[in-house]
Order: sequence, then structure tokens, then C-alpha cells
Amino acid sequence: MLIGVACRALGDTATAELEFEAARGALDELGATPDLERLARLAGSSRLGGLSRRESEVLRLVAAGKTNRAIATELFISEKTVARHVSNIFTKLGLSSRAEATAYAFKHGLAR
Repeated sequence: MLIGVACRALGDTATAELEFEAARGALDELGATPDLERLARLAGSSRLGGLSRRESEVLRLVAAGKTNRAIATELFISEKTVARHVSNIFTKLGLSSRAEATAYAFKHGLAR
């Protein structure tokens, strides 16, 4: 995260974005929600609801009616990781069910 901040301060926004994306990926895999939120603030994230790219992907698949097992298979990740992403999505968006998540995804153009 801090390498990205330093690169941005030096005017190298392309490298800063690469560093932020690398940090986001690592933190995402670890399920480090507080650190992901800090990263979003540091990086000036413009992502919808503060969702990571992977969380947006998972939300789109949830909205398509897929189970955690089907999502895990499609994204080549474990079911536990999918469950963590779903939990993070609910927390970040203030949702409490897959139905609410589906409605949110349709309302914000993340699903068709």
C-alpha cells in the first residue's frame, strides 16, 4: 500500500495503480477487510461501494443465482474464499441476504 502512496507522491500514477492492485489482490485473498478499506481510502478507490474487483465479480455471480460452490468452481478459488467475499460484500454494502445483494447488483448495473 505504502509503495503505491510513494509512487503516487512522486507522480508515477501508473506504478501506483499497479502497486495498489497488487496489494488489493493479496489483501483480498487474506480476507483482510479492514486493510482493504484502508487501501480504498489510500488509493482513492472509485469502485462501487468500495468493492474490490473480485468482490464485484462474486456479486455479479451471486446475482446470477449461482451457489458458492458454483462461484468457486468458475473463479478457481475455494468455497471458503467465496464465503469470505460474500461476507465482505454484505458488510461493505450494508446488506444481509443474497436477495438484497442481487437487487443491489441489478440496481447498480453489475448484473443483467
